[in-house]
Amino acid sequence: MATKKSTAKKKVATKVVKKAPTKKVVKKVATRKVAAKKTVKKVAKPAAKKVAAKKLVAKKAPAKKPAAKKAAKKTVAKPAAKSSKVDQYGLEKDDEFYGLYFAKSTSKGLVEVKPCTFSLMYWWKGLLGYPDMIEISKGSNTAMLQFESTFGGGDSGETELTEQDVLDIDHIIEVDEEEMLISLYSYVPIPVPEKLVGALSLSILNINPETRYGSLELCSTENEDGETEHFLRYRAATYLRGIKSGKVEAIESMVTNGSEFFGLALDAMCVNKSIKKWLLS
Repeated sequence: MATKKSTAKKKVATKVVKKAPTKKVVKKVATRKVAAKKTVKKVAKPAAKKVAAKKLVAKKAPAKKPAAKKAAKKTVAKPAAKSSKVDQYGLEKDDEFYGLYFAKSTSKGLVEVKPCTFSLMYWWKGLLGYPDMIEISKGSNTAMLQFESTFGGGDSGETELTEQDVLDIDHIIEVDEEEMLISLYSYVPIPVPEKLVGALSLSILNINPETRYGSLELCSTENEDGETEHFLRYRAATYLRGIKSGKVEAIESMVTNGSEFFGLALDAMCVNKSIKKWLLS
């Protein structure tokens, strides 16, 4: 648009040059002084009109420029609004961790602690007061916490496991920063005997539909001798994506509810006396 305006101005200037031959009339009438003066006055009037025409053109040309500036402002404003809505972790402006950066000191230097891992760390260290045992991967996209606990039966007389029946349970909490997923795995640390695999699998099929949170699994793995071993585990998970405030509380709720429902499932399994004997061995 700016190129077309400058071309319009050149055309006006060209017209003025072509009409300039009025100077020759002034030379021929030079002997008549009075007439020459009159002629000059007459020629001066059109010249004034031409100058006025130049002014009108100059006024018209800038009138188109503001429209181009407005369009440019709208185009630039859109990406600026988008970029300010999320931070480096994809968290929105109203998130509790928006724009924050966390790191912890290790023997290898500072390690970045991303939002989900920080939430787990705050629950473990800040609320429970335990020492930092969280392992963070290179790149800080995954993390893992391992710990142990004991499980005791109820005292109501309606449960298969009593207060004297104490079990050791191993726990693993895994963090996936890209998915913003926290997963809890709780294991009975003793392998399942081959003769109980069938009975235990059937018990899992019956109990899982009644378990309102999480599920039981029979996990198979190879030991150091290359032999296949089976372990009973409970699994639960929670997404922190979309939780703007209360990520630490969400992890705490997952572990608390997971421990409760895993305990109920273990007690229900102990209806089978062989499974109960194995659990307490």
